[in-house]
Amino acid sequence: MSRRRDGLIIAMDGPAGVGKSTVGGLVAKSLGYRFINTGEMYRALTWKALERGVDLDDHDAVLAFAKGLNWEFKPIEEGGVALKTFLDGEPVTSQIREERVSVNSSRVAANPGVRKLLSRFQRDLGERGAIVMEGRDITTHVFPDADVKIYLDASPEERAGRRYKQLKASGQDADRGAILAAILKRDLSDLKREINPLKQAQDALVIDSTRLTMRQVADRILRRVRREAKHGRS
Repeated sequence: MSRRRDGLIIAMDGPAGVGKSTVGGLVAKSLGYRFINTGEMYRALTWKALERGVDLDDHDAVLAFAKGLNWEFKPIEEGGVALKTFLDGEPVTSQIREERVSVNSSRVAANPGVRKLLSRFQRDLGERGAIVMEGRDITTHVFPDADVKIYLDASPEERAGRRYKQLKASGQDADRGAILAAILKRDLSDLKREINPLKQAQDALVIDSTRLTMRQVADRILRRVRREAKHGRS
């Protein structure tokens, strides 16, 4: 007998910098669901491995290291919808934004054993439903039977522009050309990755957010969610 579900499973994939976390948070808050950015799991592990001097290219060593950690996923603040990654009791939040993490996380994400381990965590988190989960392979691998599947996209130039504005607004130096180059490199890495590469699920709602606000994207997803809920998929 299958376990009772508390709500729908909403899975969202898409390339880097497309606004999945912002949109996912808006959708989760509107529905009273939990939200998790699965990319933060890989970034958290990358940071912890770098701190401990683990060779990121040694797949067996990284996997053994990951298995030896105490993983928890919970909100930082009481009543928050976003589940954050805690490693050995420590919230890994600001650390995952470090540049050394950004440039090395794809090496960890390409580790087959790590992907299998973290995919299991992700399924455990989402099996009861009432969750919005975003990443690169959520609709195609982690929850191919999700109630609602979204593929969020935007032009590389638009994504670079958004990131440029974010950095400038926070007082950081930013080079739009360098940001665009990094996005294109990450896109290629995600698409060409041997293990669970980024791709559109055939039954996903594809949304190009290039000329949309994040609120408009969230509203479009919520319309799809309400339609699915009306048909009793909960």
